[in-house]
Amino acid sequence: MTTSTSPRMIEPEWYLPFDAMSVGDSFFIPTTKPKELIYIIDTRSKVAKVKVKSFVTTKNGLLGVRCWRVR
Repeated sequence: MTTSTSPRMIEPEWYLPFDAMSVGDSFFIPTTKPKELIYIIDTRSKVAKVKVKSFVTTKNGLLGVRCWRVR
């Protein structure tokens, strides 16, 4: 008897460009795990001491997260 496993999609590590962002700048990251990405963005923005707002959205038909620096 053989066990069949479905392949898991592995996403790359995300680059969060907080250091290069000015207030009002944004970035979009396509992902199949938007809740996980928003958690990571929120956590890393606190470490970077920047205030951001993140929303699940689509761009060019891809699901992802857009993040704006607000302060």
